[in-house]
Amino acid sequence: MVNYPFSAIVGHDRLRLALLLCAIRPEIGGVLIRGEKGTAKSTAVRALAQVLAEVDGAPLVELPIGATEDRVIGSLDLQKVLSDGQHAFSPGLLARAHRGVLYVDEVNLLHDHLVDVLLDAAAMGRVYVERDGVSHSYESRFVLIGTMNPEEGELRPQLLDRFGLTVDVHAARDVETRVEVVRRRLAFEADPAGFAARYADADAELTRRIAAARAAVSSVTLPDNELRRIAAVCAAFDVDGMRADLVVARTAVAHAAWRGADTVAEDDIRVAAELALPHRRRRDPFDDPGLDPDHLDQALEQAREHADAPPDPDPDPDGDPPGGGARLPATV
Repeated sequence: MVNYPFSAIVGHDRLRLALLLCAIRPEIGGVLIRGEKGTAKSTAVRALAQVLAEVDGAPLVELPIGATEDRVIGSLDLQKVLSDGQHAFSPGLLARAHRGVLYVDEVNLLHDHLVDVLLDAAAMGRVYVERDGVSHSYESRFVLIGTMNPEEGELRPQLLDRFGLTVDVHAARDVETRVEVVRRRLAFEADPAGFAARYADADAELTRRIAAARAAVSSVTLPDNELRRIAAVCAAFDVDGMRADLVVARTAVAHAAWRGADTVAEDDIRVAAELALPHRRRRDPFDDPGLDPDHLDQALEQAREHADAPPDPDPDPDGDPPGGGARLPATV
């Protein structure tokens, strides 16, 4: 089966970037794509999976809404354990998704406890199965992508916050953009293989850039002044807890690696904030779901005062010197 090429998707620049950043660094926590039907949400996910398959053979695993917990995390055969003393484990969908993409369409309709399981696995990179005192664990690192139509119900705020990034997608109102979307889709339907061949070089370049960014991301430095900038921006948007700061930091590092830089800069933080903060900021029910650009500009301007301020005395004189910056570990 030939999937629609990632490079052929018209518009949705923010969506494509969010997917690529999570592909570079899955620890970001995945992407939640919100939008009405017919906005290419599923097309973008499957197109990304095809690109990642070229990078490292990553599989695309789709999780059905009606899946049971055993099917998701796997099951232990307790009878065999008790009778034969053997550790009998049947892998689930999370085991199959290791090093690939786990895709949940209509994630807002999935049972909350299963969403919790997915988000825990995405954050920790490991799944734990326990049944009547018998336990088993296995590695499961994947790019988690959920799609949903807000008209069909929202995720609980506690679950929404657990997704690293969110993107709201809408059908373009520009006539020429809509014409190009239809033109490309009809061309793909008429000759899928021929259409994909026209974008093969562009997708191959994406494959190369993703592989290079993955190799470089652990070497990207997050300077102390930029870390203070992240903290100031998150505080300005009145987000709860520290998850937002961590996600913005991870995303900024991934964006720096994506553009080929070895140090995080303010532009990386702006991009990360645009993707990681909209669903975490406190807002009224009828507010626009995105970030107000003027508010973000103001927050960044105020954050410059913190970024340029002299560092506090180092509480750990044996560690890295204050102001010197540090590489963000891959597990952070």
